[in-house]
Amino acid sequence: MTGRIHIDLFTTLDGVAQAPGGPEEDPSGGFPYGGWQAPFADEVIGGTIMEGIFELDALLLGRRTYDIFAAYWPGQTGPDKAIADVFNRVPKYVASRGTPNLDWERSSQLDMDLSLAIEKLRKKHENVHVIGSVNFAQTLLKEQLFDVLTLWVYPVVLGQGKKVFPEGAAPANFELLQPPVTGPTGAVLLRYGPKPGEVETGDMGAG
Repeated sequence: MTGRIHIDLFTTLDGVAQAPGGPEEDPSGGFPYGGWQAPFADEVIGGTIMEGIFELDALLLGRRTYDIFAAYWPGQTGPDKAIADVFNRVPKYVASRGTPNLDWERSSQLDMDLSLAIEKLRKKHENVHVIGSVNFAQTLLKEQLFDVLTLWVYPVVLGQGKKVFPEGAAPANFELLQPPVTGPTGAVLLRYGPKPGEVETGDMGAG
């Protein structure tokens, strides 16, 4: 079995993926727009998000996102119980150079050798999802240690904040894995996979 590493990110038109869920999610750098995703909730895009959650059999998270999840999801019994049941049941792997609190059931720290750790996860699980965790996701993208990049792109521009691909990101090719899905609020689901080879250039005016 060779599993897949999914990177799931909510992003604005200008590529900002910082703190879509709420003001306290990631206020680093004085980011003033935490919770920017909330006004665009709709059933179509919400359904695609739930599909991804229900297929995952492991979570791979950066330290900040893990701490937020570990404080929220255990014991949830309200409208989010279906998500909580998945997150609480599956193994959680934390990417951290420090010493995270691993009290959340089935949590463990990822090995420091990232390439080797990802290889082990692919052998152990079918669908490992990285949710949020922008800094960690940037590392996985840079090192090409992923199989599926899912972007939910929302019709808003923020002009600041952590981006999916920051300035200086390594050039890379991607291929679209499925047709885009559009929700009634204007959000679009785009799903890409890595495409081998050097980034090519040309002259569109050459004839």
